[in-house]
Amino acid sequence: MSLKSNSPNEASPASSGSARDPSGNAAAMGISRWLSLAATPTFSVMALLSATAGGADMICSAGGGASPLSGMVPMYLIMSLFHSAPWLKLLSPQGNGVHRS
Repeated sequence: MSLKSNSPNEASPASSGSARDPSGNAAAMGISRWLSLAATPTFSVMALLSATAGGADMICSAGGGASPLSGMVPMYLIMSLFHSAPWLKLLSPQGNGVHRS
């Protein structure tokens, strides 16, 4: 039993999104772009919530010898910076975002 199709017009799953079917991956690419843009604001909000709510950071840093770079707030801010590339590309004049005159 063969899994190959005898029909020349029928695309295999491996060829979806190819030159014959360019819209095959359009939805996945759109979702991927929005997810990459969602990371920076999400981590920024999490840093803000961690800074205002305190929580476990206050308990863990009660030893007095804790580094200012330890804790959830600096971690979320660093993650926000690492994930800011899609925003920088969107806002840059060469990017595919808003072009400024």
